[in-house]
Amino acid sequence: MTPNAASISSGPSRRSFLASTAVATAAVAGGMPLLTACGGSDSGSREGATSGKAADKLLPAYVASTIAKPDLPSKNGSSAGYTGKIDLADLATSVPDKLGTGAPFKIMSPFWGTPPKPGCAYYTALDAAAGTKITWQNQDGITYGEKLGAVLASSSIPDMVVVPSWELVGKLSSAVTAKFMDLGPYLAGDKVKKYPNLAAIPSDSWRMSIFGGALRGIPMPAAPVPGIVPYYRKDIFDKKGYTVPKSADEFLSWAKEATSSKAKVWACGDMRWSAAGFFGVLPAGSLGWNIGDDGKLTYRIEHPEYLEHLEWVRKLFDAGVVHPDDKANTGDAGQRFTAGQILVYNQNASDWYGRTAEQAKSNPDFVIEGMDYFGADGGNPTLYAGQPASIWSMIRKGASKETIENALAAANFAAAPYGTKERMLVDYGVEGTHYTVENGVPVKNDKGNSEVINAWPMLAAPAPYTAHPDLPEIARKQVEWQQRQGAFMKKTSTYGMNIIEPARYATLSSQFEQMEMDFVRGHKKLSDVQQAISTWKSSGGDKLRDWYKKLLEKNGSGN
Repeated sequence: MTPNAASISSGPSRRSFLASTAVATAAVAGGMPLLTACGGSDSGSREGATSGKAADKLLPAYVASTIAKPDLPSKNGSSAGYTGKIDLADLATSVPDKLGTGAPFKIMSPFWGTPPKPGCAYYTALDAAAGTKITWQNQDGITYGEKLGAVLASSSIPDMVVVPSWELVGKLSSAVTAKFMDLGPYLAGDKVKKYPNLAAIPSDSWRMSIFGGALRGIPMPAAPVPGIVPYYRKDIFDKKGYTVPKSADEFLSWAKEATSSKAKVWACGDMRWSAAGFFGVLPAGSLGWNIGDDGKLTYRIEHPEYLEHLEWVRKLFDAGVVHPDDKANTGDAGQRFTAGQILVYNQNASDWYGRTAEQAKSNPDFVIEGMDYFGADGGNPTLYAGQPASIWSMIRKGASKETIENALAAANFAAAPYGTKERMLVDYGVEGTHYTVENGVPVKNDKGNSEVINAWPMLAAPAPYTAHPDLPEIARKQVEWQQRQGAFMKKTSTYGMNIIEPARYATLSSQFEQMEMDFVRGHKKLSDVQQAISTWKSSGGDKLRDWYKKLLEKNGSGN
């Protein structure tokens, strides 16, 4: 059984998610101010957030699952880890009765890869088990935002739609409130107990599912610990006698030693995502706003460490220790890593398993490890918690009661916990058709690899967990790494809040990612970045700060 999608708190959500092997194999927005001071009273804007006691009244009751006790319980915000053998012949049942009636309904969801054909064996088996009859309208994940915008602007919306947070910009944020229904009458309080797997989703994830003052989303929970890992080739480090760096200066010194353009080996790829953790840079988006020890509310780009982390990454480029293709921003850094052309790169936590499994036969000496984050000066790092949910499935307003109940039945099935027949079916399909069991471990065949991908897992997920039956030690390493990093994790003032910023500020910070990429590669000067920060302030950043101040005064701080 595969892990649900990893937290993505240290890098651009879309890029990280697209790169996630968890998605390839299995699979900040929202909220109306309860207080008009936090946003306009115009019902179309739905600016602000709902938090604190007001949010608590809207949440489903929490009833933890007791089906499978993890070998590594969640600690410091980590996912739970399963490393022991599981008896596939004795899996528990989390959905004893079919909750669906078989009434047909349509679901639109992003899809990365080639969608399976309608009526395929995987879809047929899931429908039969859950009592549903779903027509999947899978859309290209790369251009999903365009399709989502077009659909929400039309009068024809599928019964259920998967909505990723990174697509909720501009008018799409308010469209969510206008187009999707309040699920409170079906899920709030004890009502959720009809759907035990949904009841076992942590409350923080449900709190992130409040849009426009109502519970509109069914969440895919995420562990708040950093989801971007600075990976290194441990096999090569051991062979060369390299010591893993523990400061920014040590990293640069090691990188110069390890790089040999003649041998076609460079130390690393673009390390911006990891550098943000090394230097204690706040995340992007609403989490980037934080009230400091001095009581002042500031945004991430206003802090000295923002410029410091970019200047350090530029030193790597200037020193020639970054692979030329990374400088040109072409190709796949992960493939350069497995080929030994670079020895360190940063990517989503799921690559730990994905790269190991990929290299198991062709390169048995390959060993990937996660470098612990360090403070730039060699001390402890300062890391920031990611949001506990960033993807939701939503049901359109006006859907019939039967459609609603069937959609909730599907989500409840998709949220089945590890160690259950339902989770096994969602993640692996049908034994003999999609996978075989080898030495007690399920192994997908070609049909499984082509059909059992990114559909049902997008509807909902259980509390974050990590499990790789074929590579249990990788699961252990992943969770233990999360636990070590989580010890240095802080929550920002907007943690756990689903915030819709005023539409007039929707593109205020959009230029910074390209600016960062250009600066570290030497295409822009430091003065260009500084000017961009000044322009941000004068073009709306200072006014947005005032808006956030009012929001936090009314709703309280997330930390």
